[in-house]
Amino acid sequence: MREPHFWTVTDKRSRASAPMIKLLMTPLSMLYRWAGRRRIARTAPYDAGLPVICIGNLTLGGAGKTPVTAAVRAHFAAHGARVASLSRGYRGSILVPTHVDTLTHTAAEVGDEPLMLAAMGEAWISKDRPAGALAMKEAGVQIVIMDDGHQNPTLRKSLSIVVIDGTNPFGNGHIFPKGPLREPIADGLSRADAVVVMGGTEIPSALAGFKGVVLRAHLAPLAPLPPGRYIAFAGIGRPERFFDSLQNQPGVELAESVPYPDHHAFQPSDLSYLMKLSKERDARLVTTDKDHVRLSPEVKGHVMRASVEAKFEDPAAFAALLDGVLR
Repeated sequence: MREPHFWTVTDKRSRASAPMIKLLMTPLSMLYRWAGRRRIARTAPYDAGLPVICIGNLTLGGAGKTPVTAAVRAHFAAHGARVASLSRGYRGSILVPTHVDTLTHTAAEVGDEPLMLAAMGEAWISKDRPAGALAMKEAGVQIVIMDDGHQNPTLRKSLSIVVIDGTNPFGNGHIFPKGPLREPIADGLSRADAVVVMGGTEIPSALAGFKGVVLRAHLAPLAPLPPGRYIAFAGIGRPERFFDSLQNQPGVELAESVPYPDHHAFQPSDLSYLMKLSKERDARLVTTDKDHVRLSPEVKGHVMRASVEAKFEDPAAFAALLDGVLR
């Protein structure tokens, strides 16, 4: 879905209509909050018998969870553990616990983020998280990194990390659909052991009373793009953040930036338009890793990937947080 303008407090395009829209959506937001609290309170988490590190957030849309998931998985892998990510496979057609294979699976089958994670390490999907963790344990996985599961109470967690977008932490501060929050901020933070503030210049004021670990990080390119003109496109939570990151790279000129809704399924018409635009502007096409895995094989060779990773300002504190799980 594409975020409504009124979800962002700094957006001026909908100030006139936002109060009425918010008023109409208030009952739905209250129902959404009640249902979430009830589910968490009534669910007894399943103990899979192995460490489960959960990476989640408090809002809908992109906050940088997937790069943090990859960084956590890489930390344990570097120490010799067999570690794998576990996602629900959003919009994927496969319903049973599955070890993701980049050579045989498609984004339509397993979801775009799990396929992207599988390109960098071991990744699994399961609509039923406990069933997925059990299948992973039986396959020999030693540590589970639960991707996007902070509001999922079905699996017992050894460590819960919440990722917050430092440039727009909580949008307008309201619960979905009135705003981007999945739950009240205080509720979400009460179940978190650590918070990663991704980007931005300040720690959000809502974290003033948080008793857990607060880490700062930012997204950095794995490799700089060659200098030149580009047509950038992205179907992620906040495409503008991706476009801004490209413009900050030396020698990169954005001739055009084309946003799409998060998890957008690219149609032939989309790709024809982008290819035509590329020729007209004499510019190369570039997109995110997450979008690249959703492209058709015949198009992938014509589109560059701007891969990013999570860089922590205090790597030692990040390592100490994770190593505490094993102790």
